[in-house]
Formats: sequence, C-alpha cells, structure tokens
Amino acid sequence: MADNNINNKRILGFGRNIIFLGLVSFFTDISSEMIFTLVPLFMVNVLGTAPLLVGLVGGISDSTEALLKIYSGRLADKTRHHKTLALIGYGVSTIAKPFMYIAGHWAVVAGVRFADRVGKGLRTSPRDALLSESCGFAERGKSFGLHKAMDSTGAFLGLFAAAVIIYLTQAGELELTQPAFQKLVLVGVVPGIIALIVLAWLVKDVPSSNNRSSNKEQGFKIVFSGLSREFKLFLLVMFIFTLGNSSDFFVILRAQNLGNPVLNITLMLVVFNLTYALSAIPAGMLSDKLGRKKVIILGWSIYVFTYLGFAVSNQSWQIWLLFALYGVYYGIVEGVAKAFIADLVSRQQRGTAYGLYHGVVGLVLLPASLIAGLIWQKISPTGPFYFGAAMAAVAIISLCWLIPEQARAPRNLN
Repeated sequence: MADNNINNKRILGFGRNIIFLGLVSFFTDISSEMIFTLVPLFMVNVLGTAPLLVGLVGGISDSTEALLKIYSGRLADKTRHHKTLALIGYGVSTIAKPFMYIAGHWAVVAGVRFADRVGKGLRTSPRDALLSESCGFAERGKSFGLHKAMDSTGAFLGLFAAAVIIYLTQAGELELTQPAFQKLVLVGVVPGIIALIVLAWLVKDVPSSNNRSSNKEQGFKIVFSGLSREFKLFLLVMFIFTLGNSSDFFVILRAQNLGNPVLNITLMLVVFNLTYALSAIPAGMLSDKLGRKKVIILGWSIYVFTYLGFAVSNQSWQIWLLFALYGVYYGIVEGVAKAFIADLVSRQQRGTAYGLYHGVVGLVLLPASLIAGLIWQKISPTGPFYFGAAMAAVAIISLCWLIPEQARAPRNLN
C-alpha cells in the first residue's frame, strides 16, 4: 500500500487524491470533448481539409504529446513534484483552447492542437504516477477504473452539451457549420478552468521517502535499465497494437462517410462515452481479481470485432452499436493497462514507465494515422479498419505468448 496520510482520508471508499484527480479529468474532458472531438469534421466540412492532412495533424500532435510524456515522466521521478507538473500541463491546454474560436485554416488548427497536446504531454505521466502512489495493489485496478469512469463521464456530458448546441444551431444538417463550432469553443473553455481550480486547491502530492538523488547520474536520459523484462515486452506489444490503432478521427469520418449527420455523430459519441464510463470500474475491479492480462485480452478482442464492424457496416443503426462497443473496449483496456504497468515496475520508476508507455503509444500514432489516411484516400474508407483489426489480433497473440500474468503484488513494487 502507498503509506501516506493522503490515503487515510477517504471519500466513498477511495483515497482523496483518486476522487479529486478524477474530478480534474471529469471537467477537463467536458471541455476537451466539446472543443476537439469534432475537429476532424470542422477541418473537412468547414475548412475543406483533405483526409491525409487530417491524419497528419492528429499524428503530429499525438507524437509531440508522446515525446513530452516521456520527458515529464522522467522529470516526475526525479523531482517528485507530480502535482506541479500536472498543473503546468493542464494550464497550457486551458490557455490554448480559446484560440480554436478564430481558426480559419488547417495550419491554425494544427497549432492549437499542438499546444493542447503539449499540455497533455506534460501532465499525463506525472498524474498517472500520482494516481498509482495514491492507492495500493489490491485496489489499483478499481482506482484507475474510477478515474477512467470519471474521465469518460465528463466526456459524455461534454458531448451531450455539444449535441444540444448543435441541435439549437444547425439542427440536422449533414455537415458541421462554423457558427456551431464556435459556440462549442466558447462554452467548452469554462469547465477547463474549473479543472485547474480543483487541481490547484484539492489535489496533494504524495510524500516520498525515496532519495531523489538516486536518479541524478542518469539525469533525463531515457534508459531501460532497472525496468522489468515484462514491462519492456508490454511496450513491444503496445507498439504492435497501436500501429493499427490510428487516430479516432477516422472513426468519426467513417460515421459521416456512411451518411450520418453531425448531430447523430455527436450523439453516437455520447453513447461511446456512456459505455466507456459504465465499463471502466467493473473492468478495473475484475482485473484486481482475475489479473490484468486476461482483461486486456478481452478488451482487445472486442476492439477487433468493433473495427471489423466499422469496415463492413452499411447502415446507421449498426454504427450506433459499434460506437457503444468501442466505448466498452476503451473502458476495459485504458485503466487496466495503466494498473498493469504499475504492477510491472517499482514505485520509484513509475513516472518513467508511464512516460515510456505513453511515448510509445503516441509516437506510433503518427505513422498509424498516416497509414490510415493513405489507405482511406488511395484504397477505401474501409481499409484502415481491416488493417487495425489485423494488427490488434497480432497484439493479442503476442500478449498471450510473451507476457506472464501478474497475479499478485510483486515484491518491492508497491
């Protein structure tokens, strides 16, 4: 268990930090989903941007985020100032968001998205490390599950608010309009500011008895020495999976490609986040009992089925169902994967481990998104989904073969 006073004060059976960091993500996702989720439609419908450039914007932004997650994770382990780094990151994103209101060219969108991802890159690894230190092994899956549930609940409410704004502004038009998008930006900035206030006032750093000078010789050099073999293999498996898991921009474009108007797509995303929120905590609790690996395999299997569905579907009702299943996949895997990483590395290296994990996932998203964009333009809109399903199947086989199940708390890793 994380032996600190933070966990002695509990709310609804969880440590205070777990609840308040969940609230930070809750309000941040209300903001981000309102402003950024429909960016691919804004770029294609309003700015006339080609799908390849949409993939490029998403890929470059995500890769920048990934590099900073590596650095910030290492910095968090060195300084132990998890909260400060998270606060800077959330602050950068909050400052960047209002500039989407004036975006009139894809390059401006790229710049704002880049700044937002810089903020996310700075905050995510320190925040995840702080989460892992605010709970013990026996409740790690449940705690990360609660965080993902609160995160996706915020996304659910943000997209529901977006659907209301779109309905009032443009009703059932097929394509997104600029006035509707600008209203989303204006409203979406407010919850981002609330998230900053919650983080600054209510979240506390976990005291550490570790000697900070232990990392001094390595500085900020990214090294794998001391990290477990299982963690390194897990990074390899994530590389394989992510190569076929391009930006979710293409899921949104696929829904429109099949004739769904913007309002329907927004409501599909509401359904996605609802199933995400409902599945995250049960999946985390299940991983605490059965093991993380089994639960991740279940989630990836659902992903394969869902991506194949996006490839073969030709009716609107099928897309609604697929968005719901896509949310279940996210709810099962996202929190459990982070709990799995905490199982595989020592407490002193969790910031670095989360940085490397997010780094691998984010850096591979650039080639993954470019591959998806090229397949979409040159072959067929169904192609990226066949490719993604195939890579996920390879990742499942690799996970089964390469990594043993982590059934209990490893020695010295709590």
